[in-house]
Amino acid sequence: MKKLFLDYEKYSKTKDFKTDCDFFYHPDNKGVSSLLELAAFSLVCRQCEEAPCVKACPKDALEKQKDGTVKRYNMRCVSCKSCVIACPFGTIYPEIIDFFAHKCDYCLEKSKGEVPLCVKTATDKEVLQYIDASEDRGNYNYAVGENLIVHAVPWKKEKKKK
Repeated sequence: MKKLFLDYEKYSKTKDFKTDCDFFYHPDNKGVSSLLELAAFSLVCRQCEEAPCVKACPKDALEKQKDGTVKRYNMRCVSCKSCVIACPFGTIYPEIIDFFAHKCDYCLEKSKGEVPLCVKTATDKEVLQYIDASEDRGNYNYAVGENLIVHAVPWKKEKKKK
């Protein structure tokens, strides 16, 4: 089944990645920002036990989930970037923490199997693709939701040796 495939490793090394979006409410393609945010919180975040980013948020817009990932509630977030400053590892990127809620809808209803506009217009064709993809953790391809596969080398916390 075709899904959006985001190569987060290549994105992080690409300067000025741009693409267009078909969604009426974010023609400047802030929808891709939501994909980047999902990837960052799921795979790049160090998932600190104390979660200083969550504690720093003045609007309770961040919440640590049971699985250790951090979730941002877009409608509570005022984009003050306190979480960015509080993150001791620098893994919350300010450019993907927008104030307005921009959510990618994956163009599922519109595309009918065609390549979405964001993929067609991406300045780097290896960063964002619409391909047959599935989770393959051995190759660092992770399912983030039902419609997105992200290639990223996640940070793993080493267990203390006794």
